[in-house]
Amino acid sequence: MSVNQQAHTGPPYGQPQPGYQGYQQPVYGGQPLPGVPQSQYGAYNGPMPGYQQPVPPQGSLRATPTSGAPPPASGASLPSGHLAYSQFGHGDVQNGIPASAAPMQRPPASQPFLPGSAPTPVSQTSTFQQYGPPPASVQQLSNHMAGMTVGSTTASAPPPAGLGYGPPTSVPPVSGSFSATGSGLYTPYTASQGPPPTSVSQGLPLAQPPFPGQPVSTQRLPTQVPGFAPPPSSTGIGPSSYPPTTGAPRPPTMPGPPLPGQAVAGPPTSQPNHVSSPPPPSTMSGLHPGPPMSGLHGPPPPTHPPQPGYQMQQNGSFGQVRGPHPNYGGAYPGTPNYGSQPGPPPPPKRLDPDSIPSPQLNELPPQQKPRHRIDPDAIPSPIQVIEDDRSNRGSEPFVTGVRGQVPPLVTTNFLVKDQGNASPRYIRCTSYNIPCTSDMAKQSQVPLAAVIKPLATLPPEETLPYLVDHGESGPVRCNRCKAYMCPFMQFIEGGRRFQCCFCSCVTEVPPHYFQHLDHTGKRVDFCDRPELSLGSYEFLATVDYCKNNKFPSPPAFIFMIDVSYNAVKSGLVRLICEELKSLLDYLPREGNMEESAIRVGFVTYNKVLHFYNVKSSLAQPQMMVVSDVADMFVPLLDGFLVNVNESRTVIASLLDQIPEMFADTRETETVFAPVIQAGLEALKAAECAGKLFIFHTSLPIAEAPGKLKNRDDKKLINTDKEKTLFQPQTSFYNNLAKDCVAQGCCVDLFLFPNQYLDVATLGVVTYQTGGSIYKYAYFQLETDQDRFLNDLRRDVQKEVGFDAVMRVRTSTGIRATDFFGAFYMSNTTDVEMAGLDCDKTITVEFKHDDKLSEDSGALLQCALLYTSCAGQRRLRIHNLSLNCCTQLADLYRNCETDTLINYLAKYAYRGVLGSPVKTVRDALINQCAQILACYRKNCASPSSAGQLILPECMKLLPVYLNCVLKSDVLQPGPEVTTDDRAYIRQLVTSMDVAETNVFFYPRLLPLTKADVDSDSLPAAIRNSEERLSKGDIYLLENGLNIFVWVGVNVQQGLIQNLFGVSSFSQISNTLSILPVLENPFSKKVRSIVDMLQLQRSRYMKLIIVKQEDKLEMLFKHFLVEDKSLSGGASYVDFLCHMHKEIRQLLS
Repeated sequence: MSVNQQAHTGPPYGQPQPGYQGYQQPVYGGQPLPGVPQSQYGAYNGPMPGYQQPVPPQGSLRATPTSGAPPPASGASLPSGHLAYSQFGHGDVQNGIPASAAPMQRPPASQPFLPGSAPTPVSQTSTFQQYGPPPASVQQLSNHMAGMTVGSTTASAPPPAGLGYGPPTSVPPVSGSFSATGSGLYTPYTASQGPPPTSVSQGLPLAQPPFPGQPVSTQRLPTQVPGFAPPPSSTGIGPSSYPPTTGAPRPPTMPGPPLPGQAVAGPPTSQPNHVSSPPPPSTMSGLHPGPPMSGLHGPPPPTHPPQPGYQMQQNGSFGQVRGPHPNYGGAYPGTPNYGSQPGPPPPPKRLDPDSIPSPQLNELPPQQKPRHRIDPDAIPSPIQVIEDDRSNRGSEPFVTGVRGQVPPLVTTNFLVKDQGNASPRYIRCTSYNIPCTSDMAKQSQVPLAAVIKPLATLPPEETLPYLVDHGESGPVRCNRCKAYMCPFMQFIEGGRRFQCCFCSCVTEVPPHYFQHLDHTGKRVDFCDRPELSLGSYEFLATVDYCKNNKFPSPPAFIFMIDVSYNAVKSGLVRLICEELKSLLDYLPREGNMEESAIRVGFVTYNKVLHFYNVKSSLAQPQMMVVSDVADMFVPLLDGFLVNVNESRTVIASLLDQIPEMFADTRETETVFAPVIQAGLEALKAAECAGKLFIFHTSLPIAEAPGKLKNRDDKKLINTDKEKTLFQPQTSFYNNLAKDCVAQGCCVDLFLFPNQYLDVATLGVVTYQTGGSIYKYAYFQLETDQDRFLNDLRRDVQKEVGFDAVMRVRTSTGIRATDFFGAFYMSNTTDVEMAGLDCDKTITVEFKHDDKLSEDSGALLQCALLYTSCAGQRRLRIHNLSLNCCTQLADLYRNCETDTLINYLAKYAYRGVLGSPVKTVRDALINQCAQILACYRKNCASPSSAGQLILPECMKLLPVYLNCVLKSDVLQPGPEVTTDDRAYIRQLVTSMDVAETNVFFYPRLLPLTKADVDSDSLPAAIRNSEERLSKGDIYLLENGLNIFVWVGVNVQQGLIQNLFGVSSFSQISNTLSILPVLENPFSKKVRSIVDMLQLQRSRYMKLIIVKQEDKLEMLFKHFLVEDKSLSGGASYVDFLCHMHKEIRQLLS
């Protein structure tokens, strides 16, 4: 891609797009993708497949170096305003970070990739610049790119043969033109030489690797032949320079993907990551010799004569050449490890727009079709982008003192130093430079939103927010808007008054808070006061901030256990009781307290409720039964909620007796609403907030309030009534939730269903009270107990605030208009949560209500009032300052795609409650097409319409969006249950950015490439079957499940070392944990699994998948760059579809 081009060219094309069937997914490399069934999983969590909703892991994979996308070009095509990359200044590169912050900046993607050359202007259409060395700024990119071969790098990894997208040969190695070395720079081709695309001349199809030297900034993917001028810098995908070949096929030399049968010389076979090298395309199974991928076809290529040497590319297609990508199995030597230094990445690839097949490939004559195959390695790679960000921004601390800095990606490990703005661990925004006017915001269609995680856990090396106590007077606030004192308040009149940064009102400084100002107008004590120098801090709240003007009591935990037949028979009741005996010693407690202040109570239930008196003075616990479930009350006050240490022996006796008391039960029916009512009444009687831990197994059909019927109906899918499946079947639970929130009663629900349970209805109270739902379908002790116990331990021990209210204030010009997450709202401004834990996020959307100014920027202040686990009332404040812009280019340069996807997924998942799923999907595609079309129209340098041009910061938007569209909520496969969809919908709604990143684009690691002597993870590879080799073992994680995929040709020694059996056929796919074996490989793999488990908020289910086994369908559902069984498009097809949508908007 030209350097100017954005490196990202779009997301990788390979993802199947859900709705587009039009494109068939070509087989990559001729392998039929279809082989990958996508959806076959069992229930999420279900027994075998049981994976919870797989979502591609969000960030993890992104990093692979050179995943094929060129390094980010920050400017993907830059707005005209930016011309050269240089123009972008580095800001582009930085993604918006101010120059001052340069260190933090992301490398400009837009820079050209050649070393030494001056940066190419992004805007250049010329893009064809010669590939000279890229400008310096570019260099960084180049380095990334270097790894990628543009086109085919010879040394770099050849495309995977086996899977190769397109015939393996599709990417000819570049004959060495790019250095494959890791130097990172492309070797500059002399201008005259032009980049060495895979040389067309060689006759290999070009995947259109980006050419070095091209400006990266925009991610344009033209295919250029070496002789050609470099493609335009923008990231566009099509070669802008060439006229589209409309009618004429391009010269054969450029065949798109190699034609079937043609072998491409070069990398393919060696590719390590691939499956064993696949046969040449012709042999590839998926490929037909004829027109190879029909699915890819895009519109027929333009009529222009083909450019010499290029194969015809359809407009909009990315070039064919596939360069080896780092993590691809391709020629690429080995997977680079992230962490460890992978081999040099191949040079970046360029995508030729014209090479991008438009969807109507079929219109082409058959012989041309093959060439449309877009080289998957030439489209933006999440792995490459992640890896580039890690290498560029993982070493320096992220210092928050500068306004509008874009933080490192969520997949990068970095240290945060708070110097006035909240850490990105607490707040991440979709853009750090927001439009000054609402017209500009409407034009771009980029949503302005913040994903806020108020109680986020910080790494040990970062300081927790300081607690400030202002005594009885409480925190200092603005008189008019009530904003809290923060670093952006302006002191005037010698420090006697301050002007509010949110509403401009002037307020008197209380006498006790007065301090003199220094010569710059700052208070001389600003360094000593967290609220004047830090972005995040806490205030001790006064009694005015408490309910009924009295300080709260410490919260209580009530454990409510279903003792119906299913729960007892499965061993669940005994397991819970055994675990609670020890777990009660680990209740959350305030910093230095010796014991937790939280009191506990116990209830069991089936059709009736059993309350237990566990008062410390009793010799034995006493049971009281309430059978009138229609009018729930708590039969005892004294002795129900107790201190664990004081009543330890009575509690232990009770937990021993419960499994025995109900061992012979025959009661199969359960109630549900009365259980919540009982817990709520108990907390009301005790005048405290708290949490109910409910362990429930079946649909509540017993006669009682909140009784439900089985309304599961698969026939409603894809009809206008499908939305009813996501809605509660009765309003009873909404009213109950409202009562719970008023009392501060949070509900955490552990479900163990063997059939339909109506999660959409049972989850209402949990969702609206800020609680968590955990689901273990077809629970079996031997396989699910570890996961359940780990989830329970973490849920009981994690930091949680009770009776919480959050308000987001903004400076004049914008205001919070919409909120997403697990909470309740009784008015338009206050987000109320009975409980808020360290894993929950609230997503807030902002809209303009006036003009903003570039000088003053925009401010957000999130204030959370909550009760700590010790009963202390506190205010946690997070402040963030953003830049404002009058140029669209500045907006596009400072966006964060991961946060944008987090917002779009939540927006869509709420949309299914009121609109048909197809309407929701179409709206998502349309909004993203408008975002990218606005960029193309207003920010990219002029180039042929056949070129797909993506902003550097958004080059992964298409691939990630495709993952959201193919998710089980929006495009379920036949085996996804209604409960799974409702469960995932609720789960995603309160996920943070890191969780949605790995959920939608899972992390795929080649375990056989792991260095047993190092602590680092092996380099991730892209989520496509063509990247898998039959001789290797891979690990895929998405935050809910961990799959270990074992190829049929794995060496016997590795199988023995990891599984303790002598052959592939003896590996058991029912293992839920890896056997503990004393050898380096076993230790390394288990340490990787343990490390991943610690990074996620839930304990992931381990599923062993043997190649060609029935479980493989479930696994393939997570290879999100491939076409899915449920009809989702491959990345390549979706990219083509997006290109077509963008062109329609522009025309």
